[in-house]
Amino acid sequence: MRTVLVTGPGGAGRTTVAAATALAAARTGRRVLLLTCDRGRAPDAVLGTALPARGTDDGAPWTPPVEAAPGLWAARVATGEHFGALARDLQERGSSLLDLLGAAPLDPEELTELPGAEPLAVLAALRAARTGARWDLLVVDMPPVHESVRLLALPEQLSRYLRRLLPPERQAARALRPVLAQLARVPMPAQLLYETVERWQEELAAVQDVLESAGTTVRLVAEPGPVATEALRTARAGLALHGCRIDALVANRLLPTAPADPWLAGLADEQRTAHKALCEEFLADGITVRDLPHLGRSPRGLTDLQALADRATLPEEVREAADPWTVEDRLATDGMLVWRLPLPGADREGLGLVRRGDELIVATGPFRRVLPLPSALRRCTVSGAGLRDGALSVRFRPDPGLWPRSS
Repeated sequence: MRTVLVTGPGGAGRTTVAAATALAAARTGRRVLLLTCDRGRAPDAVLGTALPARGTDDGAPWTPPVEAAPGLWAARVATGEHFGALARDLQERGSSLLDLLGAAPLDPEELTELPGAEPLAVLAALRAARTGARWDLLVVDMPPVHESVRLLALPEQLSRYLRRLLPPERQAARALRPVLAQLARVPMPAQLLYETVERWQEELAAVQDVLESAGTTVRLVAEPGPVATEALRTARAGLALHGCRIDALVANRLLPTAPADPWLAGLADEQRTAHKALCEEFLADGITVRDLPHLGRSPRGLTDLQALADRATLPEEVREAADPWTVEDRLATDGMLVWRLPLPGADREGLGLVRRGDELIVATGPFRRVLPLPSALRRCTVSGAGLRDGALSVRFRPDPGLWPRSS
């Protein structure tokens, strides 16, 4: 199944572009699910169809899908219902511990979603759509781009935290368990804890598989302008850092080239300048650029959406990862190994690099990722780094105390 994650700066028209993308695919005979994170009325207005505001009691990660056009179903991410299902499951599994502590479980009416519940619901929806066989294409109207980058990084981050806090060998927990049990005068629920962690790790691994799948891509949306251009560069570097592939850039709400109104003419000139810069950057890396015109009004209903869908078709083939992270062997010539990390859109001022044991912590703008070092580089020390042509090259020199000596 193909998955397209539509995101961009706030106010760029993500919902409209996601709906147009979904409609264009449905017109080719595909079965398409459009999933939106927007809880307001914008998706209803764009589709001309009212979407349910609430999910079902079974904890499904989306509301009941509504057929908005032939082959196109639409639904909202059911954040509250998904959170309630998670909380109920946790209470049921921990009921014995609650009894020991004399604590009463929360009633269903008390289970209101907490901050941070939406990303978990979105990730659950991505996995649920992939495991089912009902859809050929999933188009997701994601949150604004900076939030989306953090959301897409979440499964790997949570998995790492779980491995660090509760390592598989369980040695620390085994050693402390008798002491803690004696102090608390209650049996420690270690088995419940580890079973829960193992289940979470399985869920996170399944979501990570979806995000890393060849059929999952990100589609960026922007209304060309100076602010949007800078936001896209920052986001593009963050997406590259976390291994997310971009299939297209949609330049939205483009004004006519020669409007009669002087005020609009100035705005159109600014748009063209930004549009040219974006095209040069994205096309140079083989990323498709789609142009959507300004309709002169906010798109409402299928008639407006169809006018945009003609230009919002998906690339027929999923673009392969163009520039994998590689280690270049320069030992014979320069006495070093070079790890090349493509970060298009990154700038030197926003880069950060920290070596921590067998890991390298890389930061670009507001985004960070902890990368495990390839085995050969673990026996080396970092000697320098440089950013050139959209790639960060980190130089390593063998540590004489760790590097195998040649005979």
